[in-house]
Amino acid sequence: MGLILSIETSTRSCSVALSLNGELINISEEVSEQYSHSEQLTVFIEELLLNENIKVIDLDAIAISSGPGSYTGLRIGTSTAKGLCYACGIPLIAIPTLDAMAEGMKNNYPDIQLCPMIDARRMEVYCAVYYSSLASSVEAKVINEDSFKKVLSQGSVLFFGDGANKCQNILSHPNANFELGIYPSASDMIFLAENKYKNKEFEDLAYFEPFYLKAFQAGVNK
Repeated sequence: MGLILSIETSTRSCSVALSLNGELINISEEVSEQYSHSEQLTVFIEELLLNENIKVIDLDAIAISSGPGSYTGLRIGTSTAKGLCYACGIPLIAIPTLDAMAEGMKNNYPDIQLCPMIDARRMEVYCAVYYSSLASSVEAKVINEDSFKKVLSQGSVLFFGDGANKCQNILSHPNANFELGIYPSASDMIFLAENKYKNKEFEDLAYFEPFYLKAFQAGVNK
């Protein structure tokens, strides 16, 4: 059982949560269209710990949302988490972003297939399908009217996440359900992070890298 700081920066959401023994203590998060994680993340961490009268050296571990997602967001979150872990001599825990998103929805939708989606630009999303304890492989998927045809034929599917917004008008199957306005949250990482902490499933600080899924493509300044 541990005092764990969870960090989520894979999308527009900058989210930091503090938990003890798998229970949420406090959270600070904000969704910004400007992806302002570089300005917000360390401020959120400092304020969260200060409000709870906790020092970084009091933490037992730091959990990072490991992707897929925004290349820059993942780099910021990972570098911050690594720096704190190195400085304090505490372990790093990696939580796949889509796993955490599914974890956050499963109690409200226990009998339906869950498909978290992260926007990957244009008509592409990062996604995976979860049902009970089973999950499909994570993939970068270009969405068209035939996407998820086999999965939808097997029963209802809930699509959610910022990638689901652009799919609602394309996936018109009667078994396709949508919940919009859902972003990854550090609070959804807590249960998974606590389990990994108990089992000592830690990352190698020197070699850990986020799961980008696709190679980085630099944009052109206008």
